[in-house]
Amino acid sequence: MELIKTDTSLSKKYISDVIYEQLKSKLPSCHRMLLEKSGAGNEFTGWLHIDNFMPESLLEAIEQSAQSLRKISQAIVVIGIGGSYLGARAVIEALSNPFSFDKKDYTQILFAGFNLSDDYHAGLLEYLNNVDYAVIVISKSGTTTEPAVAFRLLFSHLLEKYGEKQIKNRVICITDEKKGALRIIASQYGFSSFIIPDDIGGRYSVLTPVGILPIAAAGFNIRNLIEGAKRMMKEYYDHHHLPEMLINDYILTRMSLEKKGYLIELFVTYQPQMFYFMEWLKQLFGESEGKEGKGLFPASVIFTTDLHSLGQYIQEGKRLMFETVLNIVRPAKSVEIPSFTNNDDDLNYLAGKTLGFVNVKAMKGTQMAHIEGDVPNIEVIIPSLNEYYLGQMIYFFETACAISGYLNDINPFDQPGVEAYKKNMFTLLGKPGF
Repeated sequence: MELIKTDTSLSKKYISDVIYEQLKSKLPSCHRMLLEKSGAGNEFTGWLHIDNFMPESLLEAIEQSAQSLRKISQAIVVIGIGGSYLGARAVIEALSNPFSFDKKDYTQILFAGFNLSDDYHAGLLEYLNNVDYAVIVISKSGTTTEPAVAFRLLFSHLLEKYGEKQIKNRVICITDEKKGALRIIASQYGFSSFIIPDDIGGRYSVLTPVGILPIAAAGFNIRNLIEGAKRMMKEYYDHHHLPEMLINDYILTRMSLEKKGYLIELFVTYQPQMFYFMEWLKQLFGESEGKEGKGLFPASVIFTTDLHSLGQYIQEGKRLMFETVLNIVRPAKSVEIPSFTNNDDDLNYLAGKTLGFVNVKAMKGTQMAHIEGDVPNIEVIIPSLNEYYLGQMIYFFETACAISGYLNDINPFDQPGVEAYKKNMFTLLGKPGF
């Protein structure tokens, strides 16, 4: 199997050699801080060693639990927010056919607890009145407001619909091993549970049960996902010291562009099913880098769709951004453009070509235009969109994000600013103690 690659050639002319070399000289110490657990936030670097938190026995247990849920459910509701749901949703939606809901073996994966909308949750509860469903609830503490409220709503709905004796096999909790509200509930009702490792933070947790169980419940091959991540892990451990290592190439280029005044990293995809992977990237980099007045602002677009809305600004607006393009080389399926006898739409010049062929030319044409408009481009080249390469990408970006944080002299594993809105909200809501 191939390895994903990076191409930074379309950014080189925008980078200062002096800045690049300065960053490069710091890189070995940053890798040592990560690998030797000597840097800030080192207590949350457990995600580096996949075998330590995802042994064969745990994989088997997750597969069995997922299969049990699929047997009794037309729908499975995943409750979580931030890193407790974005990674799983990113993989599930990247691999799903959005038009496969009528298949007999299809289990619909729904999401709750990532917002506080009346309308969203009212609509969800109305829908669940008419289908058999189960719940995977993910929370370290069990008290994070959004998922805790959603679980209270769905727990009450489950009790009303099935009765207390029948819900035991319809809820799986992913939470702390020993403490927290969700651990208490799991013990009280005898719900199955999986553990969130203490040394892995939420946005780095997609390859733990937090992400792996929902992905397995959706029917995807979690072993291939883990194998892809392990392949990237091996590459990192074997070759992290080499300047040509693809993770280093990406890190040094993005950080050099930041030092030159490009303050927005615009993640780009030409595949709409990658929308939530981009959302996961935005959380990963936004929470990891955005502190102490530092860090690139992560944003995302879906091309060619957003070329008809944001394309004008990207081409001719303020020069604040560079693009990181996720180029998926081989589509899973091809659709050929037919020929029309009358050629009224003047598209017969495309007859016999695939949509993928046209999409590639759109990507290359856009890159050419944006380079002409002084928008640097980094390309991450992914052979195809499947579990194996998604696993590679997850580990690639997690590692790149951690090292970028250390290069910027910040802790890439905490998120102190997230607590500010919570304190204000609790005060306004009248929560005891606030």
